[in-house]
Amino acid sequence: MTSLSRAADAGNTEIEKGGKLPKVKIVPAVLAERFDDFVAKLRQAEAITDYVQIDIMDGLFVESASFPVEKINTVLTPLSFEAHLMVENPLSFLSKLGHPGLRKVIYHFESVKDQREVISGIRERGLVPGMALRPETGVKEFGGIAEDVDTLLFLTVDPGFYGSPFKPEVLAKVREARKAFPEKTIAVDGGVALDNIGVFLDIGVDYACVGSRIFADGNPQENYRHFAEKIRDLERV
Repeated sequence: MTSLSRAADAGNTEIEKGGKLPKVKIVPAVLAERFDDFVAKLRQAEAITDYVQIDIMDGLFVESASFPVEKINTVLTPLSFEAHLMVENPLSFLSKLGHPGLRKVIYHFESVKDQREVISGIRERGLVPGMALRPETGVKEFGGIAEDVDTLLFLTVDPGFYGSPFKPEVLAKVREARKAFPEKTIAVDGGVALDNIGVFLDIGVDYACVGSRIFADGNPQENYRHFAEKIRDLERV
């Protein structure tokens, strides 16, 4: 089982072996349709963390499309990352990814018929498998395969765009999954803000992926610091 650990001074996160930590971590989510925009966000992330989520889109499973995925391999960066594959053929995209920083691959439950084939393909690469769930997908639908993955990533917005509206009805499914799968790493992605981060802390989320509220407005370093401070304040209560 894996968990996220934050360095004491900078609030950085990294994948490591070991037990779960009690507080929610913030993972910057890098979503870009253009390669130059991707590189710019990655450089910004390097100043605030050592672990990010990279969103990859095919224009089919979601409306937006990323730049060619193999271009990620050309970027020199000290960051480790998880790839969130918002695509219809995750193994095809995974075959093009060869970056040494790749640690975890999160595919969408709704995108494939043979779940175990995809999970085995991820593990065969020596990577950690995770499964993402769209807001409308119920726990009973994926419960039979959940034990085969390390991470359950609940989308709390419709996927594919920065700044999509938050769907609070997903919170009940997160609570249900935490009860049903107490040993799993549980993450949320989308709509995470300073005014609702406490909800995720309360329901046992291990990490929250934050995109637009880190990269879209203001200074990413400052935005990230505000999240870290908010979490620390909530933990003191």
